[in-house]
Amino acid sequence: MALALIAGLATTTGPATASSYPYPFRDPRLPVTERVDDLLGRLTPDEKVSLLHQYEPAIPRLGIQAFRTGTEALHGVAWLGKTTVFPQAIGLASTWDPALIEQVGSAVGDEARGFQQERPDGWGLNLWAPVVNLLRDPRWGRNEEGYSEDPYLTGSISTAYGDGLTGGDPDHLKTAPTLKHYLANNNEVHRATTSSDLRPRVQHEYDEAAFEPAIAADAATGVMSSYNLVNGRPDTVNPDLNDVVRSWSSRDLLNVTDAFAPGNLLPGTQNYYPTLAEGDAAALKAGIDSFTDNSADSAPTTAAVKSALSTGLLKESDVDTAVSHILAIRVRLGEFDPNGGKYGSIGTSVINSPAHQKLAREAATEAAVLLKNDNLLPLKSSSKNVAVVGPLADTLYTDWYSGTLPYAVTPKQGIETKLGTSVASSEGADRIALKDTATGKYVTAGTSDTGAALKESTDTGTASQFDVFDWGSGIVTLRSAANGKYVGYNWSNFVNDQVQPNGWFVQQQFKLEKQDDGSYLLRYAGYETGESWWSNPVYLGPTGDDGTLGLVAKEQAAHYAKDVVRSGVDEAVAAVKGKDTAVVVVGSMPSINGREDHDRTDMGLAPSQEALVKAVHAANPKTVVVVENSYPTTLGALQKDVPALLWTTHAGQETGNALADLLYGDANPAGRLTQTWYQSESDLPSILDYDIIKSDRTYQYFKGQPLYPFGYGLSYTSFRYGALKRVDGGYEVAVTNTGKRAGDEVVQLYTHQRVSRDKQPLKQLKAYARVSLKPGETKTVKLRLRTKDLAHWDVTRSKWVVEKGTYDVLVGASSSDIRSRTTLTAQGETIPARDLAKVTRAENFDDYADVRLVDESKARGTAVGSSGDGAWLRFSDAALGSGASRFTAQVAGTSAGTVEVRLGSPTGTLVGTAHTDGTSSAYDYKTVTAGLSSAAKGHQDVYLVLSGGLRLSTFSLR
Repeated sequence: MALALIAGLATTTGPATASSYPYPFRDPRLPVTERVDDLLGRLTPDEKVSLLHQYEPAIPRLGIQAFRTGTEALHGVAWLGKTTVFPQAIGLASTWDPALIEQVGSAVGDEARGFQQERPDGWGLNLWAPVVNLLRDPRWGRNEEGYSEDPYLTGSISTAYGDGLTGGDPDHLKTAPTLKHYLANNNEVHRATTSSDLRPRVQHEYDEAAFEPAIAADAATGVMSSYNLVNGRPDTVNPDLNDVVRSWSSRDLLNVTDAFAPGNLLPGTQNYYPTLAEGDAAALKAGIDSFTDNSADSAPTTAAVKSALSTGLLKESDVDTAVSHILAIRVRLGEFDPNGGKYGSIGTSVINSPAHQKLAREAATEAAVLLKNDNLLPLKSSSKNVAVVGPLADTLYTDWYSGTLPYAVTPKQGIETKLGTSVASSEGADRIALKDTATGKYVTAGTSDTGAALKESTDTGTASQFDVFDWGSGIVTLRSAANGKYVGYNWSNFVNDQVQPNGWFVQQQFKLEKQDDGSYLLRYAGYETGESWWSNPVYLGPTGDDGTLGLVAKEQAAHYAKDVVRSGVDEAVAAVKGKDTAVVVVGSMPSINGREDHDRTDMGLAPSQEALVKAVHAANPKTVVVVENSYPTTLGALQKDVPALLWTTHAGQETGNALADLLYGDANPAGRLTQTWYQSESDLPSILDYDIIKSDRTYQYFKGQPLYPFGYGLSYTSFRYGALKRVDGGYEVAVTNTGKRAGDEVVQLYTHQRVSRDKQPLKQLKAYARVSLKPGETKTVKLRLRTKDLAHWDVTRSKWVVEKGTYDVLVGASSSDIRSRTTLTAQGETIPARDLAKVTRAENFDDYADVRLVDESKARGTAVGSSGDGAWLRFSDAALGSGASRFTAQVAGTSAGTVEVRLGSPTGTLVGTAHTDGTSSAYDYKTVTAGLSSAAKGHQDVYLVLSGGLRLSTFSLR
C-alpha cells in the first residue's frame, strides 16, 4: 500500500508543488545535492552500508528499487540478449570520427534504457564502458577493448562515446558510464600481482591523460579501479581515485572496483591487508564507492564494512561520503523522478532498431583500414566471377564483451548480396579423421544438434570427421562435420555442442602434437589447463568401456593417425582458380587469440592461414586479403606479396555488408590505424615495461621502422595539402581531393619540441579532423592548438610547464606522412637548474637503472626501491652553488645498506656515502646523513647509487 501511494504521488499531473512529492529527494526541481542530502538523512546506518555493494538492495519503506552497477556496454549492450553489435572498441576508434562515435554511444545508451521496463538479470544503468587503457603494447590480451596507443586520440574517442551514453546532459543522465580500468592496466599475465611502474612523467603525460578528458567533459561518471598494482600499491586502494580523478570534475563521481578485486588485497594474492575489513576500509578511504565482490552476495562486503566501523577503521562520515556519490548518480539517472525522468519512457523498440542497424553498418564501414592497394581495389560490380575463401569468410565471431548478434551478415553473404548472385567459397580448413593406431577405431561425435560425448568407434562417416581451424601457437579448434558444432570440454566429457569457442576458460581449444612415429597426440588446451586445475599437460584417450574420451596423462594418451579427408588449401585453390578476383578472409578468434586474462603469445597470423593466403595468391594473382582481428599483426612477407590488404576489427552484425561496400567501391576506405604495427616482436621490450619514454614505446618514441605507422590508412582517391597557416586558436590547412572518387581524409596535426631539458616525443598528436571531400573539392580544415597544449610534466618542480623555444607543427595523413609543416615559437619558460637543497622526492629522477617504483606507505606516496647493488638514479643539472656539505635522506629496508652520492655518472666522483643498518619494515623510514666532499659544487648531474633492497623516499643536498 505504501509503495502504491508513493508511486501515485510521484506521477501526479498538473502544476508541481512541494506537496506533489512524498519526499524532497523525489522533487526534480531541487538541486541534486539537496536531494542527495535528504535521502541520505533518511537512510539507516545498515541501509547505507548495503548500498556500498554492486548489488544495492531495494528499500521498500522509501519506495526505492534495487540498483546494480555494471552493465557491460563496450561496443553495444552485452550479456542481456540480442542487441545491436557495433565494431569492437578499437574498430570504433579506427574511424577517427568522434561525431559518429557519439551517435554509436547514444544508440548503446538507448538500448541500455530499452531494457528498463523489463529489468532482466544483469541489467543496470551504470555502464562499465568505455575502456580507455592505452594500447601501449599490442600483445595485451584486451587490445580489442581499447582505443589507441595515443592518449589524445583515446581521450577524444572516449569522450564522444561517453557523451552518447550520457545523453549529453550531465544533470539528466541517460546512462552512467564508468571508465575502465584505472590505472596502467595493459598486461594480463599475473595481472593481479604485477606492478606497473609509472614515473611521474609517464603517469601524467600518458596514462592519466587518457582518463581525464571524459571525466572533465562530464562524459563519464566515474572510474573502475584495475586489478594491477601501480608503483607497488594495488589500484583498488590507489589514493589517486580521490586525489586526482575527483579533481577533474566538479560533480560527484561513482568509482567502483573491478570484479573480486577487493578480495585480491588479502593473503594469497596481493597480501596487502590481512583482513577484508582492513582492505575495504582502505579502498573506501582511497576513493572507492562501490565494491564489486562475491558476485551477488553482498554479505561479506557489508560485514567487512560494519567491522571496520566498529573497530574504528572507518568513520560513519566515510560511509556517508561514498553513499552520497552513489545517490548523486542515481538521482541524475532520474530514478527518483516522476516516470523515471527524462529517459524513463524509452522502451524495447529501440533495441536493434532499423536506425541502429544502419548505424552499425556505417560504423563497420568507417572502421576498416586499407593497408595496401596495387590498383586492384575497388572491384567492379559488373565482375561477378569471384570467390570468397578463408576461415572467416562465412562466419562472424563475437568477443567476451560482445552482445548477442541479432543477425549476422558474413563477408561471403555481404558480397553475394552486393552482386545479387552466389559466389564460390571455401573456409580453407582441413577436414580430418583421427584413428587410434592401437585399436583402429575413430574419434566420433554426436550427430544431433546437441551433439554427444566424443568416443572411439568403428564409424567412418561424417560423425568421425572434424574441420580443423588453426589459430596460431599450435592451438586448433575442432568442428564436427556431423552437426557443425565445435567440440569442447564440459568438465565431464568432450562434446560437439558449441556454436563457437566461448566462455571464460574457452574449453574448445586443442593441440595436435606430432610424434616421432608420425602419429598425433590430442592435447586439451583450454585456458584452465594453465591455471591450478592441472599442473601438467593433459591429453585425450578412451577412459570408458564404451570408448568415451576423457582426460589422461601423456603416458596414457591415445596415438592417432590423422587422415586428411579433404584438404582445405586444395579446396580453396580450386574455388579461386579462373575467378576474376579471390577474396581471402583471415584473422583471429576473439576468445582464443588474446582476451581478458590472456595476453597474445604470437603477433603473426596463424601459420596455416598464412599458407592459405600464399596458395590462393599463387593460384590467382588478383587476391584481396581481408585481415579480421583486433590488433596489430606482424604480416611478414605476406604484405609484400599480395596486391591488396584490408584490415577490419571484428565489426559486428553488419561486417559483411560493410566489407562488400568497401571492396566494391560503394564506400571509400578512410579508417586509420590507432596503433603502431611493428615489423617484429623484437621491436618491443617486455610487456611489463611501462616506461614508454625510456624504452622508446609507441609512435611517440619508437625509432625503428614500423610495418605500418600510427595514423596510417589508404584511400581510393588522393589528397593534396596546402600550406599550414596560423589562425586564432590553432592552425588551418586547405585539403583538396585530387582524385576521381569522393572520399574522407583524416587530417592529423602533430607537434615536436626541438630543444628541451627533457627527452621529448618524436611526434605527438595534438589535433585531427575527418573531412569528406568530393572529387576536386577543397575544404579548409581548422585544427585547434593552444600554447598550453605544448606542456609537459616538469619533474624538477612537479608541475606542467611550456618551455620557451621552437616547436615543429606538422600536418599530414599519418604520423610518418607529413604533408605540410611550420614552426611555432612558444613564449614559455626555461626550466631552472634543480635545487636539491630542497627536499626532493626520489621518484622525480631524470634517469635510472635497476630500480622499481614502490609504495612509500600503504596509504599514499611513491618511493624508489633498489633491485640490486649498483642501482642508480640521476638528477640532472643540479645547482649545488658554492658547495653542498650534507646529504640527508629518508630510507627504509630491513637490511643494512648504503646510498652513495656521485657526480657525472653512476661511477663518477664519490662525494659522500650514507649508511643504514636497516629498519623494522619496508614502510619504516629513518633519516640517514652523510658529509659531502668539496667536489659537490657548481652545476652537476647528481647520481644516487643504492645498495640492494633499499627504499628511498626523499633526500636533500645542503
